Amino acid sequence: MKVPLNIIFALAILATACSKTNTNQEKAGSVNKEMKTEPVSTSGNEEVATLAGGCFWCMEAPFEKVTGVTKVISGFAGGKEKNPTYKEVSSGKTGYRESVQVYYDPEIISYSEIIDIYWHQFDPTDAGGSFHDRGFQYTSAIFYHNDEQKEVAGESKKELDKSGIFDKPIVTKIIKFTTFYPAEDYHQDFYKKNPERYHSYRKASGRDEFIMNIWKDDNKMYKKPSDEVLKKKLTDLQYDVTQHSATERAFHNEYWDNHKAGIYVDVVTGEPLFSSRDKFESGTGWPSFTKPIDEKYIVKKPDNSYGMLRVEVRSKDGNSHLGHVFDDGPAPTGLRYCMNSAAMRFIPKDKMKEEGYGDYLWLVE
Repeated sequence: MKVPLNIIFALAILATACSKTNTNQEKAGSVNKEMKTEPVSTSGNEEVATLAGGCFWCMEAPFEKVTGVTKVISGFAGGKEKNPTYKEVSSGKTGYRESVQVYYDPEIISYSEIIDIYWHQFDPTDAGGSFHDRGFQYTSAIFYHNDEQKEVAGESKKELDKSGIFDKPIVTKIIKFTTFYPAEDYHQDFYKKNPERYHSYRKASGRDEFIMNIWKDDNKMYKKPSDEVLKKKLTDLQYDVTQHSATERAFHNEYWDNHKAGIYVDVVTGEPLFSSRDKFESGTGWPSFTKPIDEKYIVKKPDNSYGMLRVEVRSKDGNSHLGHVFDDGPAPTGLRYCMNSAAMRFIPKDKMKEEGYGDYLWLVE
């Protein structure tokens, strides 16, 4: 039987992917002992999350695109052996898992939001590895650095288990952080250095297909109407807020004291933004939330207007001005997303399925 070329290519990619050692690259790249983070060393207001979700190439790339993340390092976490190499870890004979360390600014993005992003990158119900990479070294784990991270990770795992998104139980381990060593230099930013091989591996491994099937809405695009249509569709206040970054009056806006269950979407595009479950009384007179529904649907930018240094929040596809995020919020994130009611439309729980947001019901129940 003649084997199609695309199958041969896919098998070849897998054979030389994360589960195998590239001898020439291993010789060229050495383990950077100076970057050893045992214990973790951060600078300024930086904090770190240590996460395992299978092949570290595929875990590094998504986090490097997130606003507030300062750097991501691919490496090995949780073992006892000193200075492990990629060849040793990939053999499955050490106590290490392929992992990434995500360094982030907690004033812009919280640990809770980092964990939310983490769950979207792999199969947390797989106890034997990750997609085509099999063995302990490719199993998933959250390595917590303090009691707060342990609590946040544990609660997040419970919520995901109860959501019904997965048919099987979540098996990802939550483990106290002990050790982390960076992988060889050629593994760092692999998706940039070898984009063709990286994307071919992701597709051939089954990771991309799995993510698309489970998190269907992640790939949905929300189209922004023309300016002419927006002027007809929106009120003057909605247009000024979303298109000209205006701010509505405190305590004199539609949702500041709304206590109903449901979600808030971009008034321009319908992008899902915030859940009523994450809404809290901030005393500011504007609707405030501890975190967005999904980091993918928002963009954060520095804002130096009015002589202040703030972080502006905008919708991704609509580019609507929503408000700002501050670091004076409650647990679990410590953040306050202070939004303009005029930038959002509220969809009550009993209307969510009808309007196409049924997949988000678990976030408000």
